[in-house]
Amino acid sequence: MRCINLFLTLVLCFSSFNAISQIDFSTLGESALSINHKVSKEYSINFAFRSRYFLYNHKTVQYLQQQVDFYHFSTFKLNYSHKLSFGVYYRNRDWFETGSDELRFTQQFNYTKQKLGVRYGHRFRAEQRILENLTIFRQRYRFAVDFPLNGEKLDIGETYLVSAIESLLSLSKTEKFETDIRISAQIGWQITQDLKLQTGLEHRLEAFNLIAKNNLFVLTSAILKI
Repeated sequence: MRCINLFLTLVLCFSSFNAISQIDFSTLGESALSINHKVSKEYSINFAFRSRYFLYNHKTVQYLQQQVDFYHFSTFKLNYSHKLSFGVYYRNRDWFETGSDELRFTQQFNYTKQKLGVRYGHRFRAEQRILENLTIFRQRYRFAVDFPLNGEKLDIGETYLVSAIESLLSLSKTEKFETDIRISAQIGWQITQDLKLQTGLEHRLEAFNLIAKNNLFVLTSAILKI
């Protein structure tokens, strides 16, 4: 019941944010392939490719590729509940003439707790975003909940729900600080022991302390363990 209440709360939040002024509103699609490999009991690596494209922009329904992203994370398991990760990320927008390319370095700390089949996750992330004429230091905190929709254990062929809310603070020497909020809800399928598929929505209220932008993302992803 607590999980259902949490999910309904997130849905209401989606509705509330979408009720905010629709000035500068866009809908984008984001498709990703993530490959995970467990090197040892304490160390794992992740490589991912992600494509982002406009579906609705400037009051027009259209398909317009915005960028492609490539990133890598190395994760060290400190104990059952705590993990430390370091990542490097490359974003290419030059191919599509939609903005500056970006190189990003990430440091991340994860704390997870599981109770009665429900997993709660706290993620603290620091990022250094290096663009062509600007460097941005961004701090992020995300609270996420995921759980199987059938019983307390996720079996092959079953579905699960992932919901998250995240706050972001961006700082730079030449620009005013920026605050964002992201809320997402996704449904996933455990296709095989090593493959998951996910799809859902994410609402991003960006720069709401300056000139707010409302972006709705349609998310699709495949998560593969090798």
